[in-house]
Amino acid sequence: MRDNRKLQIEQLNRKMNYFKEASTIATPGKGWLKLVRSTLNMTLAQLGNKLGITKQGVLSLEESEAKGSISLKSLSQAAEAMDMKLVYGLVPKEGNLEDYIDKKAEEYAKNIVMRTNQTMKLEDQAIEYGSLEKSIAALKEEIKRDMLKRLWD
Repeated sequence: MRDNRKLQIEQLNRKMNYFKEASTIATPGKGWLKLVRSTLNMTLAQLGNKLGITKQGVLSLEESEAKGSISLKSLSQAAEAMDMKLVYGLVPKEGNLEDYIDKKAEEYAKNIVMRTNQTMKLEDQAIEYGSLEKSIAALKEEIKRDMLKRLWD
């Protein structure tokens, strides 16, 4: 990877690490708004007054959050009205960002090398297994260094 890209990935990885642990926490079935509001013993009307909407409007926000259809803007505004802060981020499903890039680059490299090897087999020029692995590893590093956009197709 080019130095600038590598630095960006390292910095983003550090930021994502803060969210990694939080990503293991299950979202409450009825949503965070309802859970926090009811835990604070705040009524729909009280939160509605803070947001400048009706009780029904708050109920609608809570329902849309529970369904996963609330906008980040609405969720953030509701959090602010309860003197809370919306915290949101993205994290790889497994490992970290570098692991994810490494995995995708290896899959891409393996696909190219195996396709090339298949063509060479037809011409009776197949690459030996050890050489295949070395070719895949070398191509993977090249792909990671150049961070090809095709990697995400």
